[in-house]
Amino acid sequence: MKKSVFSAIAAIALLFVLSLAAAAQQISGDYVETRSADVYTGYCFANGEVGLVGDEAILGWHVRQGGWQGVPLAGLSVVAAVKAHATLGDPYEDPYPATAVLIVDSQATPEQHAALLAFARHMGGRLFDHVERVVSAPIEFAVLREHAHHGAALVRAGNFVTVQTRSLNDQDHVCGNEEIYYPPLTQVAHAMPAVAVTDQYQGPGLDETWSNHGKRSAFVGSFSR
Repeated sequence: MKKSVFSAIAAIALLFVLSLAAAAQQISGDYVETRSADVYTGYCFANGEVGLVGDEAILGWHVRQGGWQGVPLAGLSVVAAVKAHATLGDPYEDPYPATAVLIVDSQATPEQHAALLAFARHMGGRLFDHVERVVSAPIEFAVLREHAHHGAALVRAGNFVTVQTRSLNDQDHVCGNEEIYYPPLTQVAHAMPAVAVTDQYQGPGLDETWSNHGKRSAFVGSFSR
């Protein structure tokens, strides 16, 4: 009898510990991505860009709730700029190894800084195998949630990154058979294609900067882990 009671108590304690560990890993928030190639497009336009552009990307996460590795991160952001060897998403060419610069919210404590880096590396996978530089900067990250503005976002990371997006409209359907040609580069809970009014990286570490405007090259959505 005593043995069964102790076993039940041990099982309950184990479930409690596991639930705490799972809760420590729960994290969710907003996600914004831009590419130097259209992601919402028709085959004719995509074929005209593949191999020529699309080797650059900006990815950003803003944590609304939760944390990573037991560290609370709500209200903080991390942004990455990536330069690949080929068009990202092209099934016929290998874009790796890619190089990346990670920009961490300057409001983060040292512990949060490390957790944001670990989270970004987890989400980015092979994109962040070769991080050339990590910088700290103030990050402004706003996603408009009103239905009329779906797809509208603004991300600024210091003087390095500026991303502004808007929702697609009828004028963005050029050939009439557009689709999501390239999916998002990381795991998302939800994402919608959008127009990158501004897609700009003017920072160090990639031996390249870019400034693109008016391309159907963005995703605005959310993540949850």
